[in-house]
Formats: sequence, C-alpha cells, structure tokens
Amino acid sequence: MNRKAETALLRAAEAFCLPAYSAAGRFYHNAEHVRSVMTALDSRGVLTPALALAAWGHDLVYDATAGDNEDRSAEVFDGWLASRQASTELRQEVRELILATKHVAPPASRAEALMVDADLAILGASAAEFDAYDTAIRQEYAHVPSSIYRTGRQKVLRGFLNRERIYTTPEFVELEWQARVNLVRVVGLQ
Repeated sequence: MNRKAETALLRAAEAFCLPAYSAAGRFYHNAEHVRSVMTALDSRGVLTPALALAAWGHDLVYDATAGDNEDRSAEVFDGWLASRQASTELRQEVRELILATKHVAPPASRAEALMVDADLAILGASAAEFDAYDTAIRQEYAHVPSSIYRTGRQKVLRGFLNRERIYTTPEFVELEWQARVNLVRVVGLQ
C-alpha cells in the first residue's frame, strides 16, 4: 500500500470509529485513549499503519457489562477493513493486534508487544494522569456496586502488578517503575 493510500485508509478509519468512541458512557475508552496509544507509539518511532489501524479498532466495541469487547471490536473492524478492500494480510495483522489487547496471553510478535505496551502506557503515567484514568474506569463501571467493583478492580490491577514485567518492549521499559508505583498505591488504597 502506498503512502497516499495508507493516509486515506487511516483518515477513513478515524471517521468510521469516532462515532463509537463518542458514545455515552465512554469515560476512558474513547478517542482520547486511541490518540494516546498512537502518540505513545509515534513518539517512540514505531507507529506503523497496521498499529494505527489497530489503535482505532481495539476498543471500537466497548460494553462494560460484556467480556468479549476485543473479539467484537476485531470482528466489526475487520468487516470495515474488508469493505475498504484492505489486503487479507493487513486485515489479519490488525485483527491479531486488536486481540492482543485482551491482555490474557503474552504478545506473539513484536508488533503485538508494542500494541499491548502502548495500550498499557497509562499505567506508567504520572500519578495525576493515572488517577484520572482510574476514576474514568470507575465511571464506566458505575453500574457495579462498590464492593464488587473494588474486588474486581484489585484483581485486574494485581494481575498487571504480578507480572515479571508489565512492559515487554525496550521502547516502553522506562514506564515500568512508575507503573508499579501507581499500581501499588492504588491497590493499597482499594
């Protein structure tokens, strides 16, 4: 795909995805998060068209009451890519990148590792940015009673904290210390 076609596809992806990311109830999983993921990748010189497309597609479907958001996002976004006559190879790569953001298995490729690290970059943000993220996630789960939310949230955050390494690429390793500080502080507070 030439540069002009890549640019056109990325602009079309943004136009396609923005309405979903602007939906009510999206306090964190919105266009600002997508742009943060892309900025994290771009500022480290590793943003590719496939990673940019995956960033737009990875939280396209977001329902805080469902457990299959990434699967559904991958399906919807793949259908859109197919409608744009994207190559089978690009569609498969983007699908795999989106599914990597389930955070349930180690990344299978460098691109997946970059995508996962960029998606988790917020964990290594300043304390104030992390706290804003944590508050926004709570807003997305406002339907869950506080005691149940605290237990579930601690389990998720401890899962990241218990990893040998949160960030697996050299580009994001500098976030490790701050991420652990943030996670320990919040898990200890909840």
